[in-house]
Amino acid sequence: MRSLFQAVLLAGVMVCSVPLAAQQAHTCSDFSIVIGSPEDTLMTAVNAASDANAKISILEKFAQEHSDSTYMPCVNQLLTKNYVSLNQFDQASAAGQKSVAANYLDVSFLENLLRAYMGSGKVGNAPFDLIMKAAPQIKAETQVSRSVGESDAQYEAAKKSAMQQAKNDTNYMVYAFFRLLPQLTDLNQKIKLLDQFTQAYPNVAKEQAGRVNYGYALAYAQANQPQKADEYGEKAIAADPNHIDALNFVAYDYAVRLHVNQAKAEEYAQKVLTILPTIKKPAGVSDEAFKAQQDTQEGMARLTLGYIEMAKTSRSHKTGPAIKEFQQAADLLKANPELQGQAYYFLGYAYENLYPANHHGAMTALEHAAGIHCSVQSQARELLEKVRRAAR
Repeated sequence: MRSLFQAVLLAGVMVCSVPLAAQQAHTCSDFSIVIGSPEDTLMTAVNAASDANAKISILEKFAQEHSDSTYMPCVNQLLTKNYVSLNQFDQASAAGQKSVAANYLDVSFLENLLRAYMGSGKVGNAPFDLIMKAAPQIKAETQVSRSVGESDAQYEAAKKSAMQQAKNDTNYMVYAFFRLLPQLTDLNQKIKLLDQFTQAYPNVAKEQAGRVNYGYALAYAQANQPQKADEYGEKAIAADPNHIDALNFVAYDYAVRLHVNQAKAEEYAQKVLTILPTIKKPAGVSDEAFKAQQDTQEGMARLTLGYIEMAKTSRSHKTGPAIKEFQQAADLLKANPELQGQAYYFLGYAYENLYPANHHGAMTALEHAAGIHCSVQSQARELLEKVRRAAR
């Protein structure tokens, strides 16, 4: 089923029930090899080779000498796999696309080619096209034919194994999709791809509705469609009430960006602070990376809460609670210059709005904000000059 090649040894005749050019889809596991043929010699040598470089050398030589072989898509699949193992991602992508063009689409091959695209950092339409192509291929490879003489128990075990493999393959496609999507710069293309993804993987769209809807929320936010962004953010929260990213996203948007629904913004930000201590570090994530993630989440929630407090108390000039939240936010948001710059800017504003005004605290905070490349940098510089004049 998932083995890359299944050699069928026949007496000098290649078995191919339908001419290759007439077939609609292929996998190299379907390919039959004749004893003593160049392809047979190739695979014997490849299987005997001790490392990836040796395998690549053998495969490249075959490609040069037998470029017209119907086995070339399978050769390119093997080249893709071995180039990926050596982190030679551009070569892997070039070889892999030749197999894609020939419509040879083993799921294991598609996963290797996606590794090449993710490793190279070059994101365009090609890797997303692979993810969409993988959906029907996973389904096709999940089908299990019952062998003659196979017991009921053996058949059920084979079906169970195939279903588990399909689940693993689907999970990898989901992982690849959401890892690659943020790297796209075409915002409309992001939304289009999310639409295609939900159609290709309807079960994922249902089972991971929180993640999918949060992806839509980010895409619409980047496309400057805040109402649509918040609509999908709320959908993400409805599907997964503990989705910290969505809670923080919507809370910040309501409070800081749109100045609407402050009560819900406060509710969501407080919920983030409640959930954070219960989150366990995922496998494979370092302690440092996990702490940075936690700090950023807490910092964003405190930035939102500080803004809400400042809105409540600005007229009374009792901005002490806001100052406390902004101080914590600024310390926690080291990994996010944009939000840290905002935290320092609002902190400076809160100090200056305090009665009596704390010019020194305001100038210190605004100097930090003015030194960070962020959306409020110029505003921080302007306010800093005003505070300096007031302090004279």
